[in-house]
Amino acid sequence: QVQLVESGGGLVQAGGSLRLSCAASGRMFTSYTMGWFRQAPGKEREFVAASSWSGGSTYYADSVKGRFTISRDNAKDTVYLQMNALKPEDTAVYYCNGDLSCIDYVCYPSEYWGQGIQVTVSS
Repeated sequence: QVQLVESGGGLVQAGGSLRLSCAASGRMFTSYTMGWFRQAPGKEREFVAASSWSGGSTYYADSVKGRFTISRDNAKDTVYLQMNALKPEDTAVYYCNGDLSCIDYVCYPSEYWGQGIQVTVSS
């Protein structure tokens, strides 16, 4: 059974940092692109960041470039999202996704989702 479990969310002041983790099990996610999406209240779910299986290719939404960094530890089947210089508009539920398809710098999610974790940035 495929499982993606996020951790590390919470409440932080604007300008602060958080690191999200996503631990994968039940499938060889080490061989696949993994990434993050987020959904703010009243908005559609949107792409945030993705990393190829080797970490050699990374993709970011324009809104987080230069502030967020995605990384992965394949030995631990874990992908991370380091979020710096957080803004109130980063407030959302963040979802891990396994086996994304990224084509021409556009990334599409697979059916494999985590349960989501809340990130709240106060002004």
